This record gives sequence, structure tokens and C-alpha cells, in this order.
Amino acid sequence: MKRKLENSELGRLDVETFKQAEKSPIILILDNIRSLNNIGSVFRTADAFLVQKIYLCGITATPPHKDIRKTALGATESVDWEYKKETLDLIGELKSKGVHTVAVEQAEDAVMLNAFEPNSGETLALVFGHEVKGVSQQVVSACDTVLEIPQFGTKHSLNISVSAGVVVWDIWNKQQVQKTKKP
Repeated sequence: MKRKLENSELGRLDVETFKQAEKSPIILILDNIRSLNNIGSVFRTADAFLVQKIYLCGITATPPHKDIRKTALGATESVDWEYKKETLDLIGELKSKGVHTVAVEQAEDAVMLNAFEPNSGETLALVFGHEVKGVSQQVVSACDTVLEIPQFGTKHSLNISVSAGVVVWDIWNKQQVQKTKKP
């Protein structure tokens, strides 16, 4: 039988060490997310994969808030975040800095996540949208790439926090493979 590990055995970073650690070339943009629990969950995913920063845009609530804190479990203290009123303005700002912007959405000519290969060393800003309306058409149109998570059941979408977990893990994993292949 396998023994479950204690938290003290996991070798996790403390907040200060996390802040000093090299971050993944991943930025998350939450575009008008209404659920505080989803926001907190995305913070935990960002912490797990050393995401550079989270931008909270539009109606997306910001820490500190008890419902964000409940699911973030302290990740709002470790992960760098900033509020921006207009997602579209942020997309333009990031693109001007050479960041590759990616809307995670179902759209014409979207690239399926399993077929997507990030460019080595390139920073990606992943945009996740409103629980019902998704990423706005204006933001989708402004992004460099549209990425879709393949789905095979009867439902049309995944919860935003689940989508963020799936996409961040997949891209983080592909970036780690690229790092190990460098000569």
C-alpha cells in the first residue's frame, strides 16, 4: 500500500521563495469572470505552475475577498496580479511588449490544444472569459491565436477554472519539454 505524503514532505516553496523563483512564460487574463470561487481556483493553478502574473479585467473581482481566499488557499499572496478595467487595452499593451496573446475559446479556425506548440521562450498571455458568454468577440479578434480544448461529450464547455487548469498544465508541460531539448 502506498502512504500518502504529509504536506511537510512535499517540498513546496514558501511565499518569499516563490516570489524570487523563475516564472513560467505564461500570463493569465481573466476577462469578466463573475465567480469568486473560479477566480480563487485560477490563482491556485497559477501558483502550481509558477505563472508570471494574473490580470483581472472588467467585472472580475480582486483580492482580498473571502470567497476568492477560500479557494485560492493563500495563492493570492504568492502570485503577482493586477486589475485592468479594459481587457482589449491590456491585449494591445501586452502585444506591444512582444507577448503572444491567446484567447481560449471555441471559434472558427481555432487551434486545438493538443496540436498547439508554443514557440520556445515566447511569453503567452492566455485569456479566459465569462462563464456564460466566454471571451468577448472583440478580444478574440484582437488576439494572435485562438486555442480550443477538444471535447467529446454532450456539453459545449468546461468550467473556466477547469479550462485554466487544463490549458496551463498542457502549455507548461510543452514549455518544460522545450527547455530540456535546448542544446
